[in-house]
Amino acid sequence: MTRRAVAVLLLLGACLALAGAKAAEPESCRIVRMSDPGWSDIAATNGIAGVLLGALGYEQKIQLLSVPVTFQALTRNEIDVFLGNWLPAEQLQSAPLLRAATVERIRTNLPDGKFTLAVPSYVADAGVHSFADLAGHAGEFGSKIYGIDPGSPANSNIQRMLDDGDFALRGWTVVESSEQGMLGQVDRAIRRKQWIVFLAWEPHPMNTRYQLTYLAGGDAYFGPDFGNTTVDTLARKGFAAECPNLGRLFGQLAFQAKQEDALMSDIEARKAEPKAAAAEYLRANPMLLDPWLAGVATRDGKDGPAAVRKALEVPAGP
Repeated sequence: MTRRAVAVLLLLGACLALAGAKAAEPESCRIVRMSDPGWSDIAATNGIAGVLLGALGYEQKIQLLSVPVTFQALTRNEIDVFLGNWLPAEQLQSAPLLRAATVERIRTNLPDGKFTLAVPSYVADAGVHSFADLAGHAGEFGSKIYGIDPGSPANSNIQRMLDDGDFALRGWTVVESSEQGMLGQVDRAIRRKQWIVFLAWEPHPMNTRYQLTYLAGGDAYFGPDFGNTTVDTLARKGFAAECPNLGRLFGQLAFQAKQEDALMSDIEARKAEPKAAAAEYLRANPMLLDPWLAGVATRDGKDGPAAVRKALEVPAGP
C-alpha cells in the first residue's frame, strides 16, 4: 500500500471518528428530568425509562410534582419529559399548551387505559351502575366523591360536574387526597362493606386488589366507554430537536395496560423500588426491548440495544 493510500485511509478514519463524535448528544441532554405526580403507573413507567436511560449512558432525575405544577415546569423548561398526560381527563390543561407550542407531544404511550368513577361491586349489586344512580343514594355515600391530589384535572372535572348540577349532585363534595390516601379510604370502606364512590383507573393494582364496577354515563367529564383513556408523553419545547436520540427513544416507548398492571402489582406486593422492579420485569420480558430501542444509540453514539442488553444481562434478540 502506498503512502498516499495510507494517508487517505487515515483521513477517512479521522472523518468517521469526527462524525461519530458529532452524533453524540450534547452535555445538556445527559440528565433527563422527569415528573412523577405520586402515581403508581408513572412510578412504574418512569422506572422502565430509568433502566433504559441508565444503560444508554444518561442520568434520570425524577421530581415529585403535581400535574398542574408539571405542566408549568414543562413550559418553563424545568423538566424534560412527562409520561402521564392522561386524556381526556387532562385535556383542558394540556391542550392550550400544545396549541401554543409551549410543550410538545411525543406520542401516545398507552392506548388502552380507563379512568372514571367507580364503586365496590357490592354497591353496584345494590343498584348503582351509573353516575345518574348516585344522587338517589346520597345518604349511603355521605354526598362525597373521593378524588386524588388537590388541583388535579380529574378532581377539577368532578367539581365542574357538581357545580353544573349534573346528575342532581349539587351539594356533594370532592374529598381531595393523594392517590395512596384515597386508596386507603377505599380499602377501609371495602373492609367494612361501606358505600364509597371514587376515582378509579387502569392500569393500576386496584383492579386486581378489589372487585370494582366502573360507572357508566360520565362521558362528558371522562369520555365514552367507561372513561376510555389514552396517555401521552409530553416534552418541553425543543427537547426532541436538541436531543434527537432521546426523542427517538421516547418516541418509541409505549406500553399496554396489562403490562403496567403486572409491574405495578409487583412493585406494590414486594414494596420494591420501581427501577429495580422494572429491571427484573425487562429481564423476564426482553422481547419488549427491540421496538423501544430500534435505531437508538448510547449517549456517546454506540450500539444502544447492545448496551441495554448487556446492562440487563439478557441475550441479543433473534
